[in-house]
Amino acid sequence: MGKTVWDLCVIGAGPAGFAAAMRAHDLGKHVVIVERERVGGAGVHAGALSSKTMWHLSNDFATATATNRGYRAPGGIELSYRLVVESVQEAAAEREHVLHRQFEWLASSGGPGGPVRLVHGAARFISPTAIEVEHHGQRAEKIEARNFLIATGSRPRCPDGIEVDGHHIVTSDHIESFDDFPASMVIVGAGVVGCEFATIFANFGRTDIRIIDRQPRILPFEDADVAEQVAASFEHLGITIHRSSRLESLKVKDGRVEYVLTMSDGKTRTLNVEKALVSVGRAPNTDGLALENAGVRLDSTGSVAVHDTRTTVPHIWAAGDVTTDIALVNVAELEGRYAVEAMFGLHPPAIHYGALSTIMFFEPEVASVGLNELMAQERQVPYRVGVVGNRLVNRNIAMRSTKGFVKLLAARDSAQILGLRVVGPQASSTIQGIAFLIHMGASLQDIDQCVHPHPAMPEGVQECARMLLGRSILKPGVFGTDGFLRYGEG
Repeated sequence: MGKTVWDLCVIGAGPAGFAAAMRAHDLGKHVVIVERERVGGAGVHAGALSSKTMWHLSNDFATATATNRGYRAPGGIELSYRLVVESVQEAAAEREHVLHRQFEWLASSGGPGGPVRLVHGAARFISPTAIEVEHHGQRAEKIEARNFLIATGSRPRCPDGIEVDGHHIVTSDHIESFDDFPASMVIVGAGVVGCEFATIFANFGRTDIRIIDRQPRILPFEDADVAEQVAASFEHLGITIHRSSRLESLKVKDGRVEYVLTMSDGKTRTLNVEKALVSVGRAPNTDGLALENAGVRLDSTGSVAVHDTRTTVPHIWAAGDVTTDIALVNVAELEGRYAVEAMFGLHPPAIHYGALSTIMFFEPEVASVGLNELMAQERQVPYRVGVVGNRLVNRNIAMRSTKGFVKLLAARDSAQILGLRVVGPQASSTIQGIAFLIHMGASLQDIDQCVHPHPAMPEGVQECARMLLGRSILKPGVFGTDGFLRYGEG
């Protein structure tokens, strides 16, 4: 019997790799997928699903312990960190089971498509057309394929000068290993992940949270009104933000974490906490792949260099966090599927990154799609902007949660929709429809003429569109004086 040469070998069974393998199966291809650790990757474990599960649990707890909603839990509510973590791990296990069940089915029957084989172990290229897979010191298995997809994802980045020990100084990979809620924790980095964990621990109310931010404000990639709304909410939750501060050192001393900051006034402060969470971005998982044996080039950031998911070697592709694109599950899945369709000659349409939807799980929740004002100004795109405060949206009023706003951008001349930002509860429910409209090149009139559900968050988006069209139901002349309605140009 001759050796097996697979149509496609996927390295990594996270969001990009799994999506790619399933699309190749659809096309009747023979696929092998290699995973070094757990199926699902950071999209399931110690990442997207687990952190969002913890965020939902923290919101449930904050709501249950609120005293301004007509009810109060007598005697308080018992809270256990380990039980919270168990619930998080149950969620991850449920999703992992779904993925394994599909692999088992494809290995046994395969359905109408091609077979998909899952192999556990660490892969390394030994030539442009072959890899070796080693699992727990066992004899390496050689796998040959006509095409390869690198989808090994990323890991938390550790800056020089900080030693992560996994106990006192940790990354997001270590959150579930805590024995209890820390009494105090400093978060190094005021980006999305750092602010999400700040929200989670503040909601549970057992941890004094501090955030070190080198910038004058958190979330510098978002408009000032969005960032300041989140910052005000954080401060209400008791979170301390060290603004415009430079971290000079961070180390374990006498069983605690000591950190030294140079403040905006030039003065130095030495503080200490029980734990430090380092959250300064993610690094691509390329170590150990021996990409040099395949001729695959890395870029200046250490990511796999790609053009439309194709690497410098024509039959080797890459998708997801291992490339320089945005580290999001939905992007990774799209890129994995796109790469497979491209490598097998389907000529798929280009991925439309301009309508990329994201959700930031803060308090309050932030949802975004398309351009914000900063982006429009940077790209010199003339725009109009409308803002409707959540105090004017019936669903927010019914939820007794009216902080935040809806912000819609449109092209100044054509009224084409450019972008949306929503700050408030259930913000994510507003963005998919707008993402689709941006993708289709739609205008404000399309939002105005569509019948929206009532009462629902998207009605705030509709009112923004109507305000920019000059036919709003609620008039800026009345409510604009209170800051609830505003519009302008840029």
